[in-house]
Amino acid sequence: MLINLSELLSKEGDSKTFEAALEMATFKSAFGEYPVVEAKPFNIEISNAGKRKVSVCAEGVLTLAIPCDRCLEDVKTDIEFTIDRIIAMDTSDSEGIEVEDQSFMDGNDLDVDKLVYPEILINLPAKTLCKPDCLGLCSRCGANLNHGECGCDRSSLDPRMSVIQDIFNNRKEV
Repeated sequence: MLINLSELLSKEGDSKTFEAALEMATFKSAFGEYPVVEAKPFNIEISNAGKRKVSVCAEGVLTLAIPCDRCLEDVKTDIEFTIDRIIAMDTSDSEGIEVEDQSFMDGNDLDVDKLVYPEILINLPAKTLCKPDCLGLCSRCGANLNHGECGCDRSSLDPRMSVIQDIFNNRKEV
């Protein structure tokens, strides 16, 4: 969604609230590509902060389908984001304010999807589990152990650990 800021920039101190909706169908990052299950519309308040600067404030919730880290089943995960920033329309601002990347601006148009993207990225969970006691996948056949046992013999140890197993076996004989 694009919001044209031309009218807002003409009146210092002016403020407007827009109802914004995210248009992205998938969220793509270096961590993976996750489908957007639900994107609720949210209010975004934009105020003219003077000297060709605008203040942007918004809060919203987005639901992504992120695979469980153990069993790979999709988990509906709510991502809450908050935006509170000042955007300088002139990138050649020399008042000592560090001007950050403003790839979400195209002239006087604000691209809401590009503005929200880094906020979603920051709020992605480090680990996603379908349930706290998820059993994961069988290391032999790949079956989801949450649905039931697969019948594979998973008791064999790593051959590199056989020396330690021998130590335990010798202690039992004593």
